[in-house]
Amino acid sequence: MNGAAVLLALASAATWGIADFSGGLLSRKLPAVSVAVVSQAAGSVALLMAFAAHGGDLNSRSFWIGTLAGIGGGSGLAAFYKALSLGTMSIVSPLAACGALVPFGISLASGERPSGIALVGAGLALAGAVLASVDEHRSEVPDRVRAIALTLVAAVAFGLFYYFLGLGSREGSPLSTLLGARAGSLLFLVALVVARRRPVRIPRRSLVPVAAVGLCDVSANALFALASGHGLLSLVSVLGSLYPVATVLLAYVVLKERLTPLQIGGIGVALAGVAALSSG
Repeated sequence: MNGAAVLLALASAATWGIADFSGGLLSRKLPAVSVAVVSQAAGSVALLMAFAAHGGDLNSRSFWIGTLAGIGGGSGLAAFYKALSLGTMSIVSPLAACGALVPFGISLASGERPSGIALVGAGLALAGAVLASVDEHRSEVPDRVRAIALTLVAAVAFGLFYYFLGLGSREGSPLSTLLGARAGSLLFLVALVVARRRPVRIPRRSLVPVAAVGLCDVSANALFALASGHGLLSLVSVLGSLYPVATVLLAYVVLKERLTPLQIGGIGVALAGVAALSSG
């Protein structure tokens, strides 16, 4: 995979990591769905401005593929933020990153052929994620068990998001795909709010931080969409899933979170696995 794809994918991972850490932190104080809706809306405004600046030429195929990505992204985001508000951030984030195995598997079935080391990396990533969540499964605290369940939902949803976002960007217009993705995610989240009959409420003092999360998220999406046009989607997806590195570092520095040796080893194995996937 060429250098441009690697750099763009790693940049998307770093930006996603910052967005996920900030969004998860805000979700501990504010309703998770409200954080997701407002942050996604803020990102939509920035995306519409970029679309208008580029002439407003919409590629309908890319838009509809992006909409599928957005439904996955919206459902994954709601589950992920809720999981982060319930569980240990340094555990939830690496487990969710294994959603990269979804586009990896679909891409293999569609004809992509990474090297053998990439296949080994997939196994390492999955094993590392299981080890990283061992302590959470043993815990008798209901919220932690719920956090793991929500994270698994988020992992699959994010995997579908990666795949369709990359597919739409490769086969048409990245910007149109991003617009479709944002429309799909907002549609899902608004439907969730209506179904739960709970108003979206964010205190005025928290609007700027929540909006900043949305800007980080849409920036990461754009970087990932661009990376997908320069390399194999299976490998770009895994590189993009390295965002837990930034999340874990921020959790360590800001929240002073501590992990058991087994969990540290599991996170290391998971990250080594995704690194091996990218090298393939």
